[in-house]
Order: sequence, then C-alpha cells, then structure tokens
Amino acid sequence: MHVPDGFINAPTSAVTGVVAAGAIAVSLRGARRELDERTAPLAGLVAAFIFAVQMLNFPVAAGTSGHLLGGALAAILVGPFTGVLCVSVVLLMQGILFADGGLTALGVNITDMAVVTTVVAYAVFRGLLKVLPRTRRSVTVASFAAALLSVPAAALAFTLVYAVGGTTDVAIGKVATAMVGVHVLIGVGEAAITALTVGAVIAVRPDLVYGARGLRQRLQLRVHGELVDVPAAEGARTAPVAARASRRTLWVTGLVTSLVLAGFVSFYASSAPDGLEKVAADKGIDDRTEEHAAADSPLADYGVEDVDDARLSGGLAGVIGVGATVVAGSTVFWAVRRRRGADASPTAVENV
Repeated sequence: MHVPDGFINAPTSAVTGVVAAGAIAVSLRGARRELDERTAPLAGLVAAFIFAVQMLNFPVAAGTSGHLLGGALAAILVGPFTGVLCVSVVLLMQGILFADGGLTALGVNITDMAVVTTVVAYAVFRGLLKVLPRTRRSVTVASFAAALLSVPAAALAFTLVYAVGGTTDVAIGKVATAMVGVHVLIGVGEAAITALTVGAVIAVRPDLVYGARGLRQRLQLRVHGELVDVPAAEGARTAPVAARASRRTLWVTGLVTSLVLAGFVSFYASSAPDGLEKVAADKGIDDRTEEHAAADSPLADYGVEDVDDARLSGGLAGVIGVGATVVAGSTVFWAVRRRRGADASPTAVENV
C-alpha cells in the first residue's frame, strides 16, 4: 500500500504531511512511557523485522499479492506510540533508500500505514482483551483479529484521502469496493503473520510484549504425575509467566531471522502487483504517477546497482535494508529512552 508520487495532489499531501508530523511528535512523547532499558532494543528489532517481512509479498487472488503492513504487530509488541515510530522508520528507509513509496507522499504513507493501522489495531486489541481471559491464547487471538481489521481500515483511509486529493477522475465508490475487498484478503495474511510472531515472542519472553503486560498463569499442581491447573476458587494467587530466553538471545534470533527473510526468502516472494498497485492499474488511478525522486538510488527497487545476478542483488539489498533499519530504529529508540531517563532525573522532578 505504498502510495507513489503523483497519486495525491500537493495540497492534500501537505495536509497529510502535517498530520503525520503531528502523530510522530505525539508518538515520540508517548513512547517515553512505553520504552525502558529492556524494551528499547526490541523496538529497533521490530522495525527491522517489519522491513524484512514487507519484502515477502504473498499471493492473494486474481494476480494480486499482499505484504505485511506491520502496525498491529508493532503496537502489540512494543506499544502503540512506539509502533507508530517503528513503521514510520521503515517507511522512511524504504522511501529514501529503495524508492518505495513517494517522498512527496510520505505523509500519506505514514498517516495510512503507520498511524491508521496502529490506532485501529491497538483499539481492537485492547477491546478484545477486556472481554477475554488474560491468557497467552487470548493475546494471540486478539492479535489476529486486530491485524485482520487494521488492513481494510488502512485501505478505506487511503480511499478517503484519494476522494479528497486524488489526481485522476475515478468513481470513488468503485475504488473503495476494490480496495477494501482485496485488502480484506491481504488482512488474513497480515493476521496470520502477526499472531504467529506475537505468539512466538510470548512463548519465550512474555514480559517483553507490551500487549501481554500483566499476563499471569495459574498455579499448577502435579497430580498422579500430571500438571493440573489449580481451580479458580483456590487459585487466587497467580504467578508471572516465566521467561525462557535472555533478551540477548531473543534479539540475536530476531535479527538473524530478519536477515534470512530479507536476504534469502524474499527471492521467492510473489512478483504480482500488490493490492494498491492492482487497483490503481485497474481503475486508472496510476495515470499520473510520477518518477520517484530517489529512482537513481543504488538500491532502488530492492536491488544493488551493478550486481547482475538477481538473487544476489535482491539478497544484498535486503540485508542492507535490515541493517540500515535496525541501526536507524535503535538510534531513535535509544534517544527516546535516554530522554525518558532525563525527564525522570532528580533535577527534572525538582523543576516540576
């Protein structure tokens, strides 16, 4: 759903740029409350993982593919404010280094892919957790539903923006139907990836998952050689879910996974146009698409310039992208965490 230059007119792009800048400013402040010395490194990794998985287009239907947006995943793993920043970092890296998503449309893309998906997903996630038991399974189920709904919500948001500032004269009703229809299917893939990833992290470090904070497990007794949950009436006491891996192990495993996905698995991704590209071609939205300002980038279109072997070129580009994203993301989140520490210092408290 990366919107290229030329889809949206200049005034609307400027307005969405202001909206995106405001959302990032609010998120930078909100992320101070979400990040600490344990979770800040994870946030940089989440951004890199989203970048890697976005390279894995999966087929959906009728010659169309889709890929992860990542707002739901980021919000649940590291918090909604930090989640907006994670996806924004990814979009910035993609736009500048890989000519993916227009630079004049960066405000549109951040508003749509970072803000809308994160807000919708986290609202759905928290709403479901209020009625579901606070268990690992509930968190995973809520993650699936939140991710599923966030994608068509983003598709609808794009349609509304296009209705206001689109550069071609098309029937908005038909665009909305096509966009939402195909992105419901893409949402299923998003939901599966999100639920599997959240479930995997909860299995080893539930204490690092923002959406699982406060997750508890029943005390268990061994009866005739089998573990049995203490009945609710007798089990008022509960214990925190134990961590099964160190933070360093989790971080290294996540980084290696991201590098493998971007550097190797991405070669086997679907080459079919994604949901927006397909709808744009079918409905004539792309008639005024402009050449990307970074079209001459040595990494444009996710390939390394002057490397003739397609597999090697794409793999190197993916690895470079993961590296650049984890460095950029980690730098941002380290600075946010440091700012939090400064705000909590004795001097800051005294001044307040």
